[in-house]
Amino acid sequence: MSELRIALLQMTAVGYDQAGFDQGSNLTKGEEYCRQAKRMGADIALFPEMWNIGCTFFDPERADGRQKWIDQAVGEDDEFVVHFKKLARELDMALAITYLEKWPGAPRNTAALIDRHGEVVLTYAKVHTCDFDKEVHLTPGDDFYVAELETRLGEVVVGVMICFDREFPESARILMLKGAEIILTPNACDMEENRIGQFRARAYENMLAVATANYPAPQANGHSIAFDGMAFTPDESSRDTLVIEAGEGEGVYLAQIDIEKLRSYRAREVWGNAFRRPGTYGSLASDHVNKSFRRSDARR
Repeated sequence: MSELRIALLQMTAVGYDQAGFDQGSNLTKGEEYCRQAKRMGADIALFPEMWNIGCTFFDPERADGRQKWIDQAVGEDDEFVVHFKKLARELDMALAITYLEKWPGAPRNTAALIDRHGEVVLTYAKVHTCDFDKEVHLTPGDDFYVAELETRLGEVVVGVMICFDREFPESARILMLKGAEIILTPNACDMEENRIGQFRARAYENMLAVATANYPAPQANGHSIAFDGMAFTPDESSRDTLVIEAGEGEGVYLAQIDIEKLRSYRAREVWGNAFRRPGTYGSLASDHVNKSFRRSDARR
């Protein structure tokens, strides 16, 4: 068997209750779902976006709201993350845990990929923060990263992007260029047909697998989803790249990606980096914004 199993943890969060050791906290609920994922045979468990506080922001009408929100931020050595590092080691399963990260000036929206030995092998902060909304209060990340993740199938190259990142083709393209075979994508917005179509395209055009874990209704709309990126069979027949799509309710949904088939597909097909002409793409790195797309609240 060459199938890598990714558990999409579609869970309702409980706001700022991140570290309590009762049944209602994000920490204990996250652990419970990880244990369920392990029982289902998962190699990786993927959390929704900013899980430690349930992707909750502050009330701008409250004078102390912003500071209380900032106080919820954690670092890699704080109890919330340390707890999941220990859990990954205990379960012998990789975890993609998400949290509001402590950072100078303003916190970051971060995901940490923890390997099955309990070591953080990749830390990624959301690059495309939603500056037209409350994420203007976050510090954006400054790059995209991949890691060689040791699994029972051997090493798999994994990249991470977060929610709004998936709506920019550059995010997945950079990760592909850095060697990603799978992109994990924590999410916290409605996955409707247009966003799902974008996500399918990111897999197709880069010949890689993508998987997202979202919040269920009513916090978002669920529909955690995965695509394997293999659009054609060896005889060039078209095939559906959909691996799994959840409904709106809570649950652990298992996406199974055949790594060897994906690698064979990448070796024979024409997308990804096979026939690109990067010498003609200079405008992609330009800071110029066409008049119709100019926004006063955009940061660059």
